Amino acid sequence: MASSTLDTARPEIGRSLVVGGSSTNYHDVGEGAPVLLVHGSGPGVTAWANWRLNMPILAEDFRVIAPDMFGFGYSDSKGRIEDKQVWVDQLAGFLDGLGIDKVSIVGNSFGGGITLAFMIAHPDRVERAVLMGPAGLNFPITPALDKVWGYEPSVEAMRESLKYLAWDHSRLTEDLIQSRYVASARPEAHEPYHATFGGADRQANVAMLASREEDIAAIAHETLILHGIADQVIPLDSTVRLATLMKRADLHLFAECGHWVQIERMASFNRMVAEFFRNGLKG
Repeated sequence: MASSTLDTARPEIGRSLVVGGSSTNYHDVGEGAPVLLVHGSGPGVTAWANWRLNMPILAEDFRVIAPDMFGFGYSDSKGRIEDKQVWVDQLAGFLDGLGIDKVSIVGNSFGGGITLAFMIAHPDRVERAVLMGPAGLNFPITPALDKVWGYEPSVEAMRESLKYLAWDHSRLTEDLIQSRYVASARPEAHEPYHATFGGADRQANVAMLASREEDIAAIAHETLILHGIADQVIPLDSTVRLATLMKRADLHLFAECGHWVQIERMASFNRMVAEFFRNGLKG
């Protein structure tokens, strides 16, 4: 059952869809072929925070749908999540609730790992995919990712976390830092985040988000993989390995860009994603 709870004072709160007794907060803008945006796992993240600069542009050509994944933002918490299948099932049930059979997907970081797992589990429900600084393979956890997942709410800790995500630190205004801190400090936001990602063995989270290499190699979908050369969170060699495994994947690297391709290279990101979803790799 879908309901609209649009709040102009709190733009991160969109509509609500209840499937199987669990509620997903989401944004739904534009018309046309459906595009699903799956956010990353930074502290205080919401679909709106992750995709606010991209949704209006992509919505000129597509129906753009951006949910808060369970345990993030204003969707239901599931406590500690130890299996990515929880999020794969959330996406499948969410699309069922919206009456959508097939989508193109953009997966950012954590969302890239979930997108890969969704493509493997439901290949008939995916048209094309974009993976951006993606999880999805097992790799030695980077110091940056370890720090981001180990975040405990404070303004200074948020400032340091965002420095790991952005190449251009001039983007990290005090207003941005404060707003992300406030979002991260809500008990209903931090408690599930810490329960899932903040444990002592954060390497296990990387493994939890990884899919089997043989399953990834069997993916037949056209895929565009994007990665910032200065990304401190997801190692470039993991993304290169992913592109090598996938037989129908193109890899594009962005100079002067960290983990925030959709923000630091916003115009290029929006243009490339729209063109790829319209025409595929041969466009």
